[in-house]
Amino acid sequence: MIPNGTGGTVYFEYDYQDQNQNWSGHAKAPAADNPDKEIRTSFYTLGLQYMFNRNWGIQAELPVDSRYFQTTGGATGNEIVSANWTAESDVRVEGIYDGFFADQSLGITFGLKLPTGDYTENDFYGDVDRDSEIGTGSTDILLGGFFEHSLIQSANLDWFAQAALDVPIFSRDHYDPGTEGDMALGGYYDGFSIGRVLIVPVGQIIASLRSIDTGSNAANPVASGFERVYLSPGIEIHLHPVMIYGDVELPVYMHVNGDQLVASNLLKIIVSYKF
Repeated sequence: MIPNGTGGTVYFEYDYQDQNQNWSGHAKAPAADNPDKEIRTSFYTLGLQYMFNRNWGIQAELPVDSRYFQTTGGATGNEIVSANWTAESDVRVEGIYDGFFADQSLGITFGLKLPTGDYTENDFYGDVDRDSEIGTGSTDILLGGFFEHSLIQSANLDWFAQAALDVPIFSRDHYDPGTEGDMALGGYYDGFSIGRVLIVPVGQIIASLRSIDTGSNAANPVASGFERVYLSPGIEIHLHPVMIYGDVELPVYMHVNGDQLVASNLLKIIVSYKF
């Protein structure tokens, strides 16, 4: 979603992850070591990006998530119980500036994540802890940047880099989610087409770093925070004004604090329309 020219783009994004493997430190750990057993989530996001001119623009995202959560709890505190719910997540609103160069190759983003998401879902026994909620209840500062440039112009090879930082500044009910940084380095080939359809293979390395949760309502701060690196092969299909993008993200390095549930892969699909 790196801006290109003026005008708008409306898009729908679907992400999926199934956190069903217990992980501790750098390695898989016995499931019995973690009271949580599975967190399966579908993320649905409606977004709008609009560039007023070649320098300034905005982007807004309205997410709704559907989550299945299985853990140990219930009346005795030692039963396998589950919860399944769908709710609005946290709205994100950002400004975009990419007027550093005439080709819009370098830009920055800045904005807020608002506390609009549901963070109070629970059962009678309080089995859903705060870090398993769909919303965080916090207001966060969002900062980011992107760069895109030709790698081998004669061969239609380009590369890009992106970075994003999410810093909670105001929290609710004694739960402070960790600060998260995400970085991506990738490349793509845009020299292949079939008629009017442009087919663009994309490859990325994606790295994420998140600090531990804090506050008296953080269920288990020792079991929060992570570092991870993913390889992400993907493909874009362009039939102007429509673009379809999909990828799979495969972990090559993970380190978590304590025992945490992780996913063996992440899936993403984006359908966008330019106007």
